[in-house]
Order: sequence, then structure tokens, then C-alpha cells
Amino acid sequence: MQIKPLYDRVVVRRLEAETTTKGGIVIPDKSAEKSTQGEVLAVGSGALLENGTQRPLDVKVGDRVLFSQFSGSEIKLDGETYLIVRESDILAVIEGVKNEEKAA
Repeated sequence: MQIKPLYDRVVVRRLEAETTTKGGIVIPDKSAEKSTQGEVLAVGSGALLENGTQRPLDVKVGDRVLFSQFSGSEIKLDGETYLIVRESDILAVIEGVKNEEKAA
């Protein structure tokens, strides 16, 4: 099954949260916060402007993005959890990430 978001919405797969601090302290699962980084899996056709035209989105499939912790709506599809957010909820695109880091 495939999800096609509408207009300015974006489907994101949340990346795994860090389980160890930089100092080496292991964070228990109960205390760990949800990750605020994700990978864009699908994008809508564009934001609908007041004059009826559509503006293409700035994010694209494969981008690694940063979003606020409580933004969007979580959905479950085929056993996977996804997040659907508006483009305006995305705070930044993280650039310069190596392919090995994207896969991890």
C-alpha cells in the first residue's frame, strides 16, 4: 500500500532516537523522547495559494528533515508508523548527511 499526501502535506518516517548521550550515558526507553528527525517518504502536489495556484514544496523524497516534537499526525500502515506533517511544520532540511548515516 502507498500513501499519497494531499497539497502541502508530507509523509515522514521518524528516525530512531539517540539511546546514548555524548558522554556515554545510556538513556532508558521510558525516558527517551521521540526523535525530531525523519526521512521524507512522500510529498503532496504543493501548497494551495489564495489565488488558486499551487506552489511546489521545498522538500523532496529522501530529504532528512527536522520537525517539532508534537507536530503532525501519526498513522500506522502495514505495521509501520508514519508521521504526516504540513510543510510549514518542518523546521529544517538537514544537508550533508552521508548515506551510511541515512541508513542507520
